[in-house]
Amino acid sequence: MSRRSITAKGIAKPDPVYRNRLVNMLVNRISKGGKKSLAYQILCGALRNVEKRTGKNPLYILRQAVGRVTPNIAVRARRIGGSTYQVPLEIGSIQGKALAIRWLLGAARKRSGQGMAVGLSHELIDAARDNGIAVRKREETHRMAEANKAFAHFR
Repeated sequence: MSRRSITAKGIAKPDPVYRNRLVNMLVNRISKGGKKSLAYQILCGALRNVEKRTGKNPLYILRQAVGRVTPNIAVRARRIGGSTYQVPLEIGSIQGKALAIRWLLGAARKRSGQGMAVGLSHELIDAARDNGIAVRKREETHRMAEANKAFAHFR
């Protein structure tokens, strides 16, 4: 029996400006080296840019983008009998949102040109319109899970 205590999962607190948990999760993932204020500036600039380009509520666009990028199935490598299989597994909503945020930020960092705020705003708008690098990543993950459906019994 394990002697380690099980810690409860922490629920993300809402951020002070937009009062939204998703924004706080995004800020925490953007920040590098503890520079949370810089991450907040980047995100606020991106949301202002989204509002200027679309004319809609930026939080609505953000929720729509994360919803479109969130996967509901992923593949995990399992080693069974000396060989490694890609086993498709359903993932929860919190893990799915974390993956979606990671993919959105990775796609925004890949975009060359102006800066992180502009790249993030373009990626959010593209994801809300159901195209872009992050949406392709989700579709690729779903395709891999579909292709490896035969190994689903290895869960």
